[in-house]
Amino acid sequence: MHVLVLGGTTEARRLAELLHPRPDLRVTSSLAGRVSAPRLPPGEVRIGGFGGADGMARWLREHAVDAVIDATHPFAERISFNAAGAAATTHVPLLALRRPGWVPGEGDDWRTVDDLREAAEAVRTVGGGGRRVFLTTGRMGLAAFAHIDDAHFLVRSVDAPEPPTPPHMELLLDRGPFTLDGERALLARHRVDVLVTKDSGGAATAPKLTAAREAGIPVIVVRRPPTPAGVPVAATVEEAAAWVQARSAAVSG
Repeated sequence: MHVLVLGGTTEARRLAELLHPRPDLRVTSSLAGRVSAPRLPPGEVRIGGFGGADGMARWLREHAVDAVIDATHPFAERISFNAAGAAATTHVPLLALRRPGWVPGEGDDWRTVDDLREAAEAVRTVGGGGRRVFLTTGRMGLAAFAHIDDAHFLVRSVDAPEPPTPPHMELLLDRGPFTLDGERALLARHRVDVLVTKDSGGAATAPKLTAAREAGIPVIVVRRPPTPAGVPVAATVEEAAAWVQARSAAVSG
């Protein structure tokens, strides 16, 4: 049984680690190639796009894929909808693996917005002029903040972003997981007034939220895009592995 894992996340890598040793499975992980030095999972790996839903459908047919697991980042909206279209066209079963989103707790000061454009507007409302903003939304969406010239941005990213970027910006190249002590020190060292993040979920980058709550720093949180309609969702790697096991049993039976 050939399983395609659309990856690039910790969960995708862990899933490949669980599935690869099984003799009844062939596991191929697909990475978008947007990170210069990705952590490669075990098994076969392909890097790069498919060419939209039609291109992915062709790839599924040509490589005799029996099941697809979309374990991409919760905000990788385009690839998720392409996967749904390709799976529908080829009648290949599709599962979305999505880590649970973050939930505010007592003492949190969260302002939830729908997209990066609204997040940029909220920066001006929440932060005001001269504020110091810790921006952790990734390097691909910085253009939404490029027009803000009355705030200083600390941008944390795995790779350096390309312009347009905010005019007053300090770049911090780093990769999670991050510790609570480290996030506390970072917020204090850079005198952060506002934190901006996407609701990525998971534990690797969650300590910044705890550190912000402790420091009384407001957090602007971008909501997740919806999962394509009709696609079943697993919340854990173990649930996804069990889904594959059920598919494998059906194929072999």
